[in-house]
Amino acid sequence: MQEKCDRVNPEKIETLMQKVPDSENITRMSAVFQALQSDTRLKILFLLRQKEMCVCELEQALEVTQSAVSHGLRTLRQLDLVRVRREGKFTVYYIADEHVRTLIEMCLEHVEEKT
Repeated sequence: MQEKCDRVNPEKIETLMQKVPDSENITRMSAVFQALQSDTRLKILFLLRQKEMCVCELEQALEVTQSAVSHGLRTLRQLDLVRVRREGKFTVYYIADEHVRTLIEMCLEHVEEKT
């Protein structure tokens, strides 16, 4: 027979649960983390963290096809991690905001401290 856990405090649990994001935001956060599972998309973010770039620059830097870059950028744009603007005949991509920059920098810092 399983012993009853005597650490459960319903009031504390209720207080803690009030600080958990709602289901819609949890789902959106999950989508962001899923997007970051791709090496190509992570590399795109790290490149764009340093400089605005067009598809052809990303393609050359990453040594992948235009299709792979475009697919990665589409996913990142849908999640508002990168934004786009026209510059003459080029479409230029850049990091959406400081939250995205901080997210990837903190992730890198976390994994580097474990090595």
